[in-house]
Amino acid sequence: MSLVPHVLDLLAAGASAVKPPLQWADLGLQKGIDLGFFTLRYYSLAYLLGIIFGYWHLSRMIRQAGSPLAQRHVDDLFFWCTIGIIAGGRLGYATFYDHDLYAQPLRLLRLWEGGMSFHGGLIGVVLAIALVCRQAGLSFVRVTDYIAPCVPMGLFLGRIANFINGELWGRVADSDLPWVMVFPDPAAGPFARHPSQLYEAGLEGLALGAVLIPLFWLTRARWRPGLLMGVFALGYGAARFTVEFFREPDAQLQDFAARTHMSMGQWLCVPMIALGLYLVLCALMRPMLGAGVPVVSAQDGQ
Repeated sequence: MSLVPHVLDLLAAGASAVKPPLQWADLGLQKGIDLGFFTLRYYSLAYLLGIIFGYWHLSRMIRQAGSPLAQRHVDDLFFWCTIGIIAGGRLGYATFYDHDLYAQPLRLLRLWEGGMSFHGGLIGVVLAIALVCRQAGLSFVRVTDYIAPCVPMGLFLGRIANFINGELWGRVADSDLPWVMVFPDPAAGPFARHPSQLYEAGLEGLALGAVLIPLFWLTRARWRPGLLMGVFALGYGAARFTVEFFREPDAQLQDFAARTHMSMGQWLCVPMIALGLYLVLCALMRPMLGAGVPVVSAQDGQ
């Protein structure tokens, strides 16, 4: 009796046992909520909820002793940081990822088409904070310490929205991994890819928030100026730098990534990591506020 048919049957059974990769299209995700006269996109909703959470959480944080700002400053920050996020995010995307947008100003204004840069938004927020601090005479470093724990929730929501939109997918992956999937965008091809949006949501959002929020509420980290902001910059930079190994570079930057051996996102994270490390070391080396160092509260006598 020949063993060939038996061997072929075993190989066929083994091949059939290998599950095909997940299909993003089978998840039944919609890019927004159809209101009839208007489609509320989840990406816009993510920005809105992230900003609202930041306002609510910061308003609670300033009730703790030694706060460097008062509620009216939170209101000003809410307004100016919202502008900084939107304007900085869009201009940052045009600067770092798609220079053609500057040649087409109308496209630059079409925010609903996507294309926002975290690093650009960060620059916009920093400028907004600096403006409010200068006008109100607040400590820039201490204010950023209070804002840092509010940011990861917005990052988490934004990356989840990226996944729901089926955009910013990852690199081609080993199809044996049970969580890889095929995205429907023609540019993604029929290949199984890493859902790098979920990796970013987990690291930049959940993990970073799980570090920063307890650091504020359960430790005396807020009494060390620069520590919370340093942890944020270091943590985000390291998380984003790592995930970029699994994220597909933007089509127009494929050659740049090949030439420099790092993606644009990784290059932008290098100064964040360096700055974060510097802030953390300086904060730990300086005396803690309250230990011979006066605490200036924005709510005292104002």
